[in-house]
Amino acid sequence: MDGVEIDDLYGLGLDRFIPERASLVRELRSRGDREQAAKVAGLRKPSVAAWAVNQLVRTQRREVDELFAAGDALRDVHAGVLAKRAAPRDLRAAAEREREAVDALVVTARGLLSSGGHELSPATIERVSETLHAAALDDEARGEVSEGRLVRELRHAGLGGGLGGAVPAPAAARSPSKPARKGTPTPAEDRQPAKQRQAAEAAHRREREEARKRARALERDAAREVDRAQRALRTAQERQDRAAEALRQAEVAVQEAEAGVEAAVAAHRQAEQQRDAL
Repeated sequence: MDGVEIDDLYGLGLDRFIPERASLVRELRSRGDREQAAKVAGLRKPSVAAWAVNQLVRTQRREVDELFAAGDALRDVHAGVLAKRAAPRDLRAAAEREREAVDALVVTARGLLSSGGHELSPATIERVSETLHAAALDDEARGEVSEGRLVRELRHAGLGGGLGGAVPAPAAARSPSKPARKGTPTPAEDRQPAKQRQAAEAAHRREREEARKRARALERDAAREVDRAQRALRTAQERQDRAAEALRQAEVAVQEAEAGVEAAVAAHRQAEQQRDAL
């Protein structure tokens, strides 16, 4: 048992996952491989969004590679902007590339059908988009998605989720005029009394300091919001995991009951055959 059959389960139509898993469990038990059978029985059925992402990973390899490349580029440019090695326009271009890569895969996902033969709902499509965005920007999420065996959708909760927003341009980039050379006063400065210039410079420094304080306050507020969102997400995921575990145990119990029924039927037939032979 090399795991290929397990991988195949996640490439099937969603409605075939449970019956095919049960069939594989029975086959493994018939071989006497109860340990592997228990492992397969514990495999979780993917959510609809996770199933859709698995299909994209398995069938749209070139587009998925572009998504990962766009995510890497976005992270690199973001780091460059923070370190003042890259310009805000580069960040906007990288964010647009990442959005386009996500959108291209979402278009393909819209063509997938649910187990009931219906188009994926807008809410499911949104979760697919969030999962692809997470895979683009987060290494751990990318590792899960790349395997093509995702069981639940993902969401990127870090600061990278807002990389596509407007980024303030540096002061030098906002003004098209060339700065005066150091030590060379402009005509306006020549006409301005020294005290007025000093007062204006002091007011400008105060404005810049106030702007920095507001920016730091906004950063702290954003960090607190992200922290609250991450805690809420972890709580929701833990609840989902508990519910999934309860479902898994119920499914295992059903499979064991089915196996017991099959054994009882076989025993009954054998008894009838023995009776008929007397």
